[in-house]
Amino acid sequence: MLVQSDLFGDFLFMWYPKRINGLEQLERFVARSGRRYTAQRNFDLGMNRHEHVSKLSPWVRHRIISEEEVVTAVLKTHTLSAAEKFVQEVFWRTYWKGWLEAHPKVWTDYSVRASELAEEIESNTQLRDQFLMATKGKTGIACFDDWTQELIESGYLHNHARMWFASIWVFTLKLPWELGADFFIRHLLDGDPASNTLSWRWVAGLHTKGKTYLARSDNISKFTKGRYTNITQLSNEALPAGSVAETPPLLPLPIHEPFKSVGPTGLLLTDEDLNPAKLIKETGPLVAVANFSSVERRSSLPISPNVLNFVCGAHEDASMRFKQMKSLNNSSVAGCKSVKEICEWALRNDLNQVVTPHISVGPTRDILEGLSKDLELNGIKFYQVMNQWDLMSWPHSSRGFFKLRKKIPKMLSELHII
Repeated sequence: MLVQSDLFGDFLFMWYPKRINGLEQLERFVARSGRRYTAQRNFDLGMNRHEHVSKLSPWVRHRIISEEEVVTAVLKTHTLSAAEKFVQEVFWRTYWKGWLEAHPKVWTDYSVRASELAEEIESNTQLRDQFLMATKGKTGIACFDDWTQELIESGYLHNHARMWFASIWVFTLKLPWELGADFFIRHLLDGDPASNTLSWRWVAGLHTKGKTYLARSDNISKFTKGRYTNITQLSNEALPAGSVAETPPLLPLPIHEPFKSVGPTGLLLTDEDLNPAKLIKETGPLVAVANFSSVERRSSLPISPNVLNFVCGAHEDASMRFKQMKSLNNSSVAGCKSVKEICEWALRNDLNQVVTPHISVGPTRDILEGLSKDLELNGIKFYQVMNQWDLMSWPHSSRGFFKLRKKIPKMLSELHII
């Protein structure tokens, strides 16, 4: 059972999950998204002082607000050259998702290993003690311990702090990177299967051959403006955390299947897209809407109440917005917890087809793997509709980011953003 969203008053940080709150945060940030962002984005000034970055990622991760909306708002105020760094950061999230879409075995291997390690913690006393020391912020490394507490309390960390944290976890504390990635996915409000998993692999030297990321005391001191200095406990070397595997086979990207609104249609909302505005325009009148959340199954270890609250609240907000649609005649939005319940919802509403925004590689796809087959056995079509932003970006995301970066101006032009 998801934790109810009325517990938001207990948050140290107030990231309310409603779409209106994300749009308000975007409006506050736009003025700072140009050259000021470029100059100051790498500085982590501490909890409650992250004003140099957008803090939009929890809404963008669940597409409560979309990447296209964010970039459009920014480029109404700044030129592309002035806001280039921020626009690239938005595309980095898109790039990671596209890369993992083409290499899903990386996600499968990570999830299997993370589950194995979660079991090993129960029997391996040394690993358990080291893990608890790190995840309770008791390592004696002041910056790391403070970041641990900030993450647990707020559900957020500055991106630079995430890199330092991961490096210290892997190279100083010698803990498995998969447990660190799992710790993040359980506590980050913006925890994304692609960007989280692949960023941890990159830091650990497993994503790009020959490249690791080593946290250094002078770098931490500079970009925390002297809050942490002379950190003597840090490792001086960063050897890849395990053997660097060859890049897994490149699989074909999803095929965009044109959607035709024929007969009673139902919309399925998941954690991956909670405001599919353009898809709704294509579907025409909707007979029914259901939502499904995989948040409780992002890990075999407990998920943070902050994350549960955010996702639960985001689904509630989406449900309220859909209840107001005239075509639904104020009918309720069904909450489904399994493939079986989704099928029962579709049959109960006499649907000819169920549509949903494309479900990217990650826990939601894992859990709903058999949905298409089960619906079709009941004579119901199932469509996953690709977002235009992803359709344009993912074909350039299968290798390094530079390939996608070169295409950004052209894509923004074709989307009529510039």
